[in-house]
Amino acid sequence: MNKELEKYTVKGNFTFTQEDNLEAVCNASETASGVFIVYATANNVKELIMVGSTGTVQNDGTLKSKNGGLYDKIVNGHQFAKTGRKYSWPAQMKKENIDTLEIFWFETFNDAAKEIPTSVEGQILQNFLNENGKLPRWNVAF
Repeated sequence: MNKELEKYTVKGNFTFTQEDNLEAVCNASETASGVFIVYATANNVKELIMVGSTGTVQNDGTLKSKNGGLYDKIVNGHQFAKTGRKYSWPAQMKKENIDTLEIFWFETFNDAAKEIPTSVEGQILQNFLNENGKLPRWNVAF
């Protein structure tokens, strides 16, 4: 886990398998913005495969977040197709023989913390790039 994420006090995690309903197992905040990190487990090997975020900070210092917050971004955000992750993740997991996804989420902009979600996402991706010479495989670009 990235050490820079340990400072966030509002956070959580959950696991997801191909048989699960992402809407049911996702426990991320429906009102907050921040980052989420996805690890894949296959053959007892855990690998960071994706980093995402939601929420933008306006020039007056306020947060603009989409309805549904982190929950909606994780469950309904588009990936691999023009369809929500609740549909595309199980298909991609089957294709890649991934047993389980472990998703960690962190509120990065609230009363206790004022860090721009995309900035935090970018730092995590930069650290990964520095260590691995590439982005996590489910991150197409940044």
